[in-house]
Amino acid sequence: MSQMNHNKIAVIDFGGQYAHLIAAKIRRLNVLAEIKQPEDPTETFKEYKGIVFSGSPALSSFGEDSDYNKEIFNLDLPILGLCFGHQEIAKYYGGTVIHGKQEWGRADLHILKKHPLFEGLEEVEQVWMSHFDSVSSLGPEFEELGYTVLDVNSEPHRYAAIGSDKLKRYGFQFHPEVDDSINGHVMLKNFVCGICGCEPSWNVENFLEEKLNQIRTQVGDNSVFLLASGGVDSTVAAVLLGRALGPDRVHLLHIDHGLMRQEESTRVIKAFKELGLGENLHFVDASEEFLDALKGAIQPEEKRRIIGNTFIEIFEREAEKRGFEKFLLGQGTIYPDTIETGGTRRADTIKTHHNRVPLIERMIEEGKVIEPLAELYKVEVRELGEMLGIPEELVWRQPFPGPGLGVRLLCSDGSSELNVEEFESLTAEINRSLKGYNLRGIPLPIKSVGVKADLRSYEHPALIEGDASWDNLLEAAGKIYKEVKGINRCVWNLGPKLSGTVRPLKAEVTRERLDLLRRADQLVMEGLKNHGLLREIWQCPTVFVPLEIDGKGSEFCIIRPVLSRRAMTATAAELPAELIKQLREALLSLPGISGLGYDLTSKPPGTIEWE
Repeated sequence: MSQMNHNKIAVIDFGGQYAHLIAAKIRRLNVLAEIKQPEDPTETFKEYKGIVFSGSPALSSFGEDSDYNKEIFNLDLPILGLCFGHQEIAKYYGGTVIHGKQEWGRADLHILKKHPLFEGLEEVEQVWMSHFDSVSSLGPEFEELGYTVLDVNSEPHRYAAIGSDKLKRYGFQFHPEVDDSINGHVMLKNFVCGICGCEPSWNVENFLEEKLNQIRTQVGDNSVFLLASGGVDSTVAAVLLGRALGPDRVHLLHIDHGLMRQEESTRVIKAFKELGLGENLHFVDASEEFLDALKGAIQPEEKRRIIGNTFIEIFEREAEKRGFEKFLLGQGTIYPDTIETGGTRRADTIKTHHNRVPLIERMIEEGKVIEPLAELYKVEVRELGEMLGIPEELVWRQPFPGPGLGVRLLCSDGSSELNVEEFESLTAEINRSLKGYNLRGIPLPIKSVGVKADLRSYEHPALIEGDASWDNLLEAAGKIYKEVKGINRCVWNLGPKLSGTVRPLKAEVTRERLDLLRRADQLVMEGLKNHGLLREIWQCPTVFVPLEIDGKGSEFCIIRPVLSRRAMTATAAELPAELIKQLREALLSLPGISGLGYDLTSKPPGTIEWE
């Protein structure tokens, strides 16, 4: 079935983190969704059955990003606005938007009346919030359909769901498209299939067939040279390209950058040979080259750029050596990689992925790059892999970042990111938020990457300690994100009780630090495997932060188990008490380990990786 025969929904991308996730969720309803731009001509939208406005890093309260095509509002089509889109709809029709009443993470939506948008739902539903601005009043044609409450101590957040059946205009302050909005997909279905009247006719099999044809058209008579890390994305991309072009036209290059897990390259080479892609498989041990390039690099973005540029330098060298310079460069890029690096017109850069450095961007503009998975999220990539017959252990392995352990080994020049006054002020604010939880906390004198309201944040983690239930730990962490400015991450202390100071140490990427991190990572992964959690846990980074604690050690080890489906949002995963005990004993016994932390942070406000 061709795309022209499908009912379609237009998702207008205002640059929010979840624009393509909205489209992906709608496609899961077997309805074709396509990304459009706010400046697109009004006529562009007449072939659609409805429109969804995405979120944005812009602030509606200050009129940011307000120069889009307002004629869209005059179309006789239902429109649903999410987050920023919700605010813009309210404002256009006479409501007001203020800068304030921000919320992060899970909240309870209290539905005020029966409405087609909430058909089949309970009176209270869990939803996901991530915003700085809020709707504070409505225009005359609109009514309040629901409000949210973040926790038992929070005031109700009014106008979290609004609507006008007369105008066919609706708005959610929350994000129904993320998996943590438990029945968000039902709300989207009610809008798409109920209010817009779309017939479900699009499916993944059609997508695969269309993608195979697209690959053959783009590549033509050429061949592809794919940088193959051996992760889920590059493995599925390699097999997909092989299916479309034949294995003889797909050349794989696996580069050991010295930032891999233990014995990783050996396993990768074996896997590609078993997939029938070994004939044109090339291996380069470039670990010394990468380590030399990373000497002295401290900042996360600098490290990512160095790793990305070194990859491309080696790629160009190997391509010339092997006569591949005329081939297209293949990459296993998936959508979160592009959106987090500002890959859409308005998206704020959260972190730079190695496959989105300037050289790669230029190659994309020149038509020299093919990224067959760039429209997909991890769950769709896994499903595609299963359809292509890739073994389960490869399709369902945990994600591992392209820059490898390089982004899990934090570096420092030894200076504190906090002066005494800032430390004392943040400590007081953190402990005010923790009042009543039997917990205490301090800010750590380093920073990590996060994301708040579609914007990149580079802020301090809070280290908390004390005895509390898992639910209370998560609730306390949520209060800290909401109430304490400058904090985007919360870590629970699993090591000895703090009695002195936490001091940053001068450290960069070295083979010795990497080898110790590999040992720690192996202990964590073996622990997850022994407890049958490798499939349940989406990802579990083990992170080293160069901190001396109470005058001891040089590496603060942090474990980061998370639950997710698409990596656009995530929640901390609760590990069994027995596993925590085993990891505490094993990791704290490693040489140089100053302490052990358990990252409780959701995404947002923290990214899954620390850098």
